Amino acid sequence: SALELPLQPKMSTQPRGSSESLKPKVKPDPIPMMSALEILLLVPIVGSLFFYLACAFFTQQFFSTAPQASKIPPYNPGVSLLVPVRGLDEGAWENWSSLCSQDYPEYEVLFGVMEPSDPAIPVLRQVVAAFPDRAHLFVDLPPRGLNFKDSNLSYLLERSCHQVIVFADSDIQVDANYLHTVTDPLADKSIGMVTCCFTGRNPRSIGAALAALGRCCDFIPSFLIAQAMDQGLRCAVGATIAMRRDVLEEIGGLHLNRIGSDYNIGKRTAEAGYRVELSHYVLESDTGNESTTAILQRELRWARTIRFNRGAVYYTMIFCYGTVFCWPLLLVSGFASWAINLTLFVFAVRYLQATIAIRKMQGWGLLRWLWLLPWRDGLSLWVWLRGSVGQKVNWRGRWLEVKADGLLAPMDWKT
Repeated sequence: SALELPLQPKMSTQPRGSSESLKPKVKPDPIPMMSALEILLLVPIVGSLFFYLACAFFTQQFFSTAPQASKIPPYNPGVSLLVPVRGLDEGAWENWSSLCSQDYPEYEVLFGVMEPSDPAIPVLRQVVAAFPDRAHLFVDLPPRGLNFKDSNLSYLLERSCHQVIVFADSDIQVDANYLHTVTDPLADKSIGMVTCCFTGRNPRSIGAALAALGRCCDFIPSFLIAQAMDQGLRCAVGATIAMRRDVLEEIGGLHLNRIGSDYNIGKRTAEAGYRVELSHYVLESDTGNESTTAILQRELRWARTIRFNRGAVYYTMIFCYGTVFCWPLLLVSGFASWAINLTLFVFAVRYLQATIAIRKMQGWGLLRWLWLLPWRDGLSLWVWLRGSVGQKVNWRGRWLEVKADGLLAPMDWKT
């Protein structure tokens, strides 16, 4: 009967040995799509990686190349060292006495002060008393233009007596070989100018550390990149400018109504066919206990000066702040693993670049302040954003307006 027939197994249509029917159908995870905002943030981040690597490369290259040996016989012309002074900076006595203590055969140091009530005058008189055969003080120098620094220098230039002129800021400290170092290259008649960068190597406050990190890790490496891009320097740094008097006269002398006159005088020297030489000598300049607000106000003036002198090149500096753009990228991506890995990589490259700069410029005291580097980058982006618009600058308490080609105009109101 049918009840007695053995049960037959149900035949499967799947080929024997196949187990596909036993596996659940699983769709592969879709490749995550980046949002437009993530892509927008990635552009300056990736660009900054190239910037950090370029900074590291050119810093390593420049400071690993030994400067040219001194000329034989030595180039020792008489030198007039001109120092405009306004206000009493941190370490003023040490700065000014170092300028008067040079191991150099024949030179003079001329200090100029505009206002008879300037608090720097008593200290300057002590310096002149300590170095009576070398230091000279000139007081009550009415401004000849809106650029008070160059106006001051114009008086000192008239009173100087040597063929080689060195313009120096009043807030730098130097060693005894400073004048030899910055004037020796001028023995080559194709070199019309020698200039020096500056930083603080052992800051003692947060404000000073922020300023020094910006100069050592950003400004000087960027300056070296500009030198490579322009195939030679086409500007100068006002902290020290050494040149022969005849070259200064040939390029039209000092300009008394222009912001960024150091940039302009270097540009005019290069356009006249002379080389502008960047010295390996990095000046010591400590801002002391100056507040972060005061430092940022000065850097904002510098930023607007760069914008008016470099034009559209200024806006390419958006690629200098990759560490800052990593933070919004993490938030926008929901802390995706790829964004975390990229952020760690960017910070590693940035810290490597900063360490190379500190080591090459022997700023060992800056190592203990490296924890401030992300904050420094954030402040730098703020300065760049503010500097990308506007025409007014604050220069030691005066509000001035910058016109076309860096020309200055007075402002009668404050903001």
